[in-house]
Amino acid sequence: MPRLSAYRDFDWVLLGFVLLLSLISVLEIKSATLHTKFHGFETKQIGFLLVGLVLMFLISLIDYHTLIDIVPWAYGISLVSLVAVKLVGTKVLGARRWIKLPGGIHFQPSEWVKLVLIIAVARFFWGLVGKELTWTDIGKTFALVCVPMGLVLIQPDLGTSLTYVPILLCGLFLGGLRFRKAAILLLVFAVLGGGAWKSGKLLKPYQKARLTSFMNPEDDPRGSGYQIRQSLIAVGSGGVWGKGTNQGTQTQGDFLPIPYTDFIFAAFCEEHGFVGAVGVLLLYFLILMRLIQNAQTASDLPGAFIVMGVVAVIVFQIAVNVGMVVGLMPVTGIPLPLMSYGGSSILFTFLALGIVMNVRMRRFVN
Repeated sequence: MPRLSAYRDFDWVLLGFVLLLSLISVLEIKSATLHTKFHGFETKQIGFLLVGLVLMFLISLIDYHTLIDIVPWAYGISLVSLVAVKLVGTKVLGARRWIKLPGGIHFQPSEWVKLVLIIAVARFFWGLVGKELTWTDIGKTFALVCVPMGLVLIQPDLGTSLTYVPILLCGLFLGGLRFRKAAILLLVFAVLGGGAWKSGKLLKPYQKARLTSFMNPEDDPRGSGYQIRQSLIAVGSGGVWGKGTNQGTQTQGDFLPIPYTDFIFAAFCEEHGFVGAVGVLLLYFLILMRLIQNAQTASDLPGAFIVMGVVAVIVFQIAVNVGMVVGLMPVTGIPLPLMSYGGSSILFTFLALGIVMNVRMRRFVN
């Protein structure tokens, strides 16, 4: 396929929605960091976006079947990189999640692993086409996803480890998991989860506090409930139309925690109100609909699996982050795709979109 003619099938509409959301992100990061030591992060975000765009176009040129062929090697490298994080990673706020590269760049392997898992799960279920899922197949799928998930959890990084769950669930659902087996799995994990929670060995005390404080943030307003309370105040004070750019008292007064990453949606709601929030959510809806459309037009099963894996991760991150901001979900540190500041998150999203474009551009190829 000639490289230039291939871009005729590029999803330019999807890219337009993504760039519009990215522009909103840059403007909100600039506003949220205006009077803080983080002022100027919007310039770094622009740099991340430009690198992401380049990588998106480059990966769209590599046939995704080639990526499927080499994913066992990528999976092995991803496990090594996660072990390396634990051994030599940079420690920030008690957690080792990054590897410091030359030039002062911090690389977060756990974000890259999401992409590897999406392709690995697609490859695994491609080999099971026409077969009914056995318990052995289900066990292999869990092992495929849960090994890197466990390595991320011990960093500790609860938020990122949870983003691997939708990849697992999406693969099982599309792979034809029967209702009876799904019910048994839910029951088993409910029992195991309850036991692990009571034992206190799986999660650290502060992680437990994060997972429960959202239900009653008033119980500890200056501790575990602080973030949720300030977020709710920011969202509520925005009203219908918002207070205006650079006018959010919770954001500009430094009451809202990390408003340029985890709580960027709360900062946006305070400044642009209900109308602005609906506009952003509508943009996400349009992006997801375009992604699902690309999955429906994929030329083969692995292509559809890959695109739907990307959809599952993005939907999960949006639901958890927005739910966290409005007090319906616990604080887990999961960024809002294409909105939150952060190189690793932005690069993962654009690489994932590049593979989606890859699938779309080859939808007429037998």
